Amino acid sequence: MATSTVDPETAARIVETADALFYTRGIQTVGMDEIRSTAGVSLKKLYAAFPGKEQLIAAVLAGRHDFWEQGIRAAVDAADGPRAQLLAVYDFLESWFGDDTFRGCGFINAFGELGATSPAIAEIAREHKDSFQRFVAGITALAVPDPARAEELAAQLALLAEGAQTTAAIAGTTEAAVHARRAAAVLIDAATR
Repeated sequence: MATSTVDPETAARIVETADALFYTRGIQTVGMDEIRSTAGVSLKKLYAAFPGKEQLIAAVLAGRHDFWEQGIRAAVDAADGPRAQLLAVYDFLESWFGDDTFRGCGFINAFGELGATSPAIAEIAREHKDSFQRFVAGITALAVPDPARAEELAAQLALLAEGAQTTAAIAGTTEAAVHARRAAAVLIDAATR
């Protein structure tokens, strides 16, 4: 994260700039000099805030994690009851997929580019996915009294959401969320019978 020598506003601008560039064009194709010039900061300030590209990528992914958690939480909190809350995950996905800037999951993208060469980035991506799995498991535990069935359902629902993200990024449509939601409803209903 940013050091105390760089004000939080400047650090945030650097992260926002890097996020937009990485998400649009890919992490490896964007250099620190381009981030510096696009953010309008000196190279000295950029490296004072983020001593290396990996630290900047980690900050970008932290922001993506917060975006994801806030979006999912808002959708789930607006739904009434565990079944509706589980399905609200897919409603959030449909909305996100419809955004003109949607280019897939930033964590999957980062893992695809750097997972084999950066253990730190691979771990950040894994933790993000584990966090989502735990979140879904918390809701399925409310919907399905049998812990083993709840755990299996959570894994299935998370897998549907992950697959929908990848499919939507490639297809460029929101249909993957609609299909995933319908499949999720079938799985939820079968598990709660």
